[in-house]
Amino acid sequence: MKPTIIPSLLLLTLACTLLASLARAQSESGFYRPLTLAPADTPSSEVGGAGDDEKASAAELAKKLQNPVASLISVPIQNNWDFGIGQANAMRYTANLQPVIPISISEDWNLITRTILPIVYAESPVKGGSSKFGLGDTVQSLFFSPKAPTSSGWIWGAGPVLLWPTSTDDALGVGKVGTGPTALLLKQQNGWTYGMLANHIWSYAGQGSTADVNATFLQPFVSFTTKSFTTFGLNTESTYDWENHQWTVPLNLSVSQLVKIGKTPVQFQLGGRYYAEKPDGGPDWGLRFTVTFLFPK
Repeated sequence: MKPTIIPSLLLLTLACTLLASLARAQSESGFYRPLTLAPADTPSSEVGGAGDDEKASAAELAKKLQNPVASLISVPIQNNWDFGIGQANAMRYTANLQPVIPISISEDWNLITRTILPIVYAESPVKGGSSKFGLGDTVQSLFFSPKAPTSSGWIWGAGPVLLWPTSTDDALGVGKVGTGPTALLLKQQNGWTYGMLANHIWSYAGQGSTADVNATFLQPFVSFTTKSFTTFGLNTESTYDWENHQWTVPLNLSVSQLVKIGKTPVQFQLGGRYYAEKPDGGPDWGLRFTVTFLFPK
């Protein structure tokens, strides 16, 4: 086993153990009780009490977490491992820092900023090559979104998406400045969330030695959140490269748990993915572990 894979597997083992512990809610555990958003010792008959308020607040948080344009400040740290890359069967680790910040711009409208800054460690895809570590390119989306859903319950947002050449190595980014449109449409009912996030980026400046960017991103998604604030999700994060006429289609399956550490709500997510379509030398499969820090108003 490659030395670089061992720390990753240890972290994933720890993540699995943590999620399992959070999901059990064993009343005899002195550690679990302060993590629970809906305390086990709150009588269900205590109508209008603090317990009901806390449960309602937790349910609202769990709902907002499935909505990329919700009025909620969140900071996800998304850890991704992709395996089976190139002739060397290499591994690529990407930590995406993804702060989401809503800004009220009028009585009826929000501006939602969503930034993705990747930190990458990539083993060489060819035998004898050198590994790379550093920043990747930043993708920033700006959604103008109504504060209230439509009369039929749909939530939407639209605006520009921006590509910034922040990569510290040519192997970790495309070295281009780009822009294009982005849009989101979703609906939430009876614990279900389903919808689509999409964008398209064209490059218009940057390094002349690198290929132009002309790519469409499509993310259809569906998830279900239980009464214990556990969420099961399925999506694809598909990209079509119009320059090379090539799809990349990872299928992602995940489970998330919303908890409270002290007074701070945090969501933990663990998932796996299979690449149904990929370029030659692309990864075969991957894993994801995400910690999302929440800052409700």
